[in-house]
Amino acid sequence: RPGLSRTIQDAGRWGYQHLGVPVSGPMDPASHRLANALLGNLPDAATLEATIIGPELRFEQDATIAITGADLQPMLEGTPLLMGSVVRCAPGSVLRFGNRRAGARAYVAVDGGIGVPPVLGSRATHVMSGLGGVAGRTLRAGDRVPLRDRQPSAGGTARDRRIHEGGSVRLRVMAGPQSEYADPSALQVLQETRFIVSPQSDRMGYRLTGSALPTRKDSGEMISDATVVGAVQVPPSGQPILLMADRQTTGGYPQIAVVITADLPRAAQLVPGDSIQFELCSRADAIAALTEQEGSVRGG
Repeated sequence: RPGLSRTIQDAGRWGYQHLGVPVSGPMDPASHRLANALLGNLPDAATLEATIIGPELRFEQDATIAITGADLQPMLEGTPLLMGSVVRCAPGSVLRFGNRRAGARAYVAVDGGIGVPPVLGSRATHVMSGLGGVAGRTLRAGDRVPLRDRQPSAGGTARDRRIHEGGSVRLRVMAGPQSEYADPSALQVLQETRFIVSPQSDRMGYRLTGSALPTRKDSGEMISDATVVGAVQVPPSGQPILLMADRQTTGGYPQIAVVITADLPRAAQLVPGDSIQFELCSRADAIAALTEQEGSVRGG
């Protein structure tokens, strides 16, 4: 039983953006990598990404799993599991999820990783183009998902120490590649406004509602340019769009700011109705935040 939205994701389909092929990959890269690290998998091993409502999975062979990211109350054969724990699953055992406690996206890693065939070097699912995963789509009831051969694992138990605040988050940004297309006051308005994640949001991007961001009237039309994950795009309406993992490879709206890499997991764990406040930071701050996050993931 697939839950609300369940896809297979690895580190992403890199190296084909110049051909118009999106990267895709996990919305919360840190949780994806941590789940793999707990099992001794390679960082790009494929995991299952569950959104808001968890699935029901029956294991047909021995497997060891780790679950990170959003707390969707995982249970193995009715026994509650700690987030970030490493658990052995016997053949025939069933993994279920309860109500969402915090966050939006959970990651289920299996020792060795998911074994669907790679497409253009990646197992990541990109639904809009039908690439990767299981026939390029979200999982359906009755799907059988192959597992790869196991890798050595230290086992044991570790906690996912990152907190998924939910409700309201502050995301640090740096000036974007087309910030000159924005009115000089736009970045200030961006920082002063509390934006709400609208229901018109998905893995491609979040449409945000709040104060309209002013754009320059004398800047002319922008030539389409490459997009980046975490970019804050400003369409003519002035209501920003936060680009996420399934973003298109190019876009014609100016990207006036970009969320720093270390804060992308916070963005990934938001649901419609949650709020965002943006805060400008320096490159040095961004590097320091990423260094701290990497240490947390490696330390598992």
